Amino acid sequence: MVRDYERAVEKSARRQRLKSARKGQRRNLEPKPPRRKNWDVASVDEWDELDLDPRERIMPIDELDRRRAIENAAFGGTRASAPHELEAEVAPATVVSVASGLCIVERDGERLQCRIRSGLTAKESAYTNAVAAGDRVVVTDDGAGGGIIEEVLPRRTTLVRPETGGPRSQVIVANAEQVLIVSSWREPFFWPELVDRCIIAAQRSDLVPIVCVNKVDLVDDEAELDKTIAPYLALEHRVIRTSAVATEGIDDLRNVLRDKTTALTGMSGTGKSSLISAVQPGLDVRTSEVSTSTKHLGEGRHTTTMVEMHGLEMGGFVVDTPGIREFGLRGLHRPELAGFFPEISALAPECQFADCAHLEEPGCAVVAGRASGAVPESRYHSYRTILDTLR
Repeated sequence: MVRDYERAVEKSARRQRLKSARKGQRRNLEPKPPRRKNWDVASVDEWDELDLDPRERIMPIDELDRRRAIENAAFGGTRASAPHELEAEVAPATVVSVASGLCIVERDGERLQCRIRSGLTAKESAYTNAVAAGDRVVVTDDGAGGGIIEEVLPRRTTLVRPETGGPRSQVIVANAEQVLIVSSWREPFFWPELVDRCIIAAQRSDLVPIVCVNKVDLVDDEAELDKTIAPYLALEHRVIRTSAVATEGIDDLRNVLRDKTTALTGMSGTGKSSLISAVQPGLDVRTSEVSTSTKHLGEGRHTTTMVEMHGLEMGGFVVDTPGIREFGLRGLHRPELAGFFPEISALAPECQFADCAHLEEPGCAVVAGRASGAVPESRYHSYRTILDTLR
């Protein structure tokens, strides 16, 4: 009787760990339930192989592999298989690049090209991509020198970007710890609004924002640069000044990146790829000159067309992302925006009206703070511009 009780406790604990391994993983195709037998008491969703008869050959092979993959993710080891079972090599891996439906993963120090299991297609997901750089995934070998991504393990963090004209978003980077927001001083010019948007996006994703002002070798007025970065320093954001050309600030950048997983973001042409190469010479990162075309004068060409993760010899990873010209903030509503501008939210309680939008309302303490300099002009301009884009 005691043994029966112990087995029941063991089964319950296994079920809980298996559920945790599946948590956050959407099945993107609705599978047809298998033909039920009167003697089959286990459901497809609530499975536990301790309860299943060895006659599990009634399952499709890919479903069998999927269940084994989840079990390995949950328990960190392989279970002894019955002689008739098809053996599948399963190991956790990290996605290091994603492009055109194929992924490169790193597993046990080696890189493997993988395709994505069709069941992971994001049919019912809020995201357009099922797999992103930085994801921890369960991979099985395909028998032809490649692999198959079977499952995406639960993500700690996600940096997302809304898709233009659609309700869903793209996961740019998964499981990062911080975001390095690169904005050049010139060519193209420093753009405070984009920097502020990226800071908000990072904070909404529980990532630490770091502002990097690149191409400081082009600065001809140090006082103007100091004035531009002063609002970020006042908010205790980390700000570093760099120049890949003059190798200025590269040691500071190494210290910021060391032993962290960092997503690089910013408008194309700001020098993200050049900075990565300066931090660790020899990395195969593509760079491009700033466009001289009339349409995009002063803006960078989109050199990086896929998201790629680079391991650093000193420890940590950097994720090079495609250059962006705008950063959406889907899901953020107008009343919430002031909370991401501490200099505005600090004055808001003094406004005459509780629902003050801090635009032109009478008795607005924020408008008065703007006039007195308590609210920096660049930050207030970002607030108003972003507010106009929100519901």
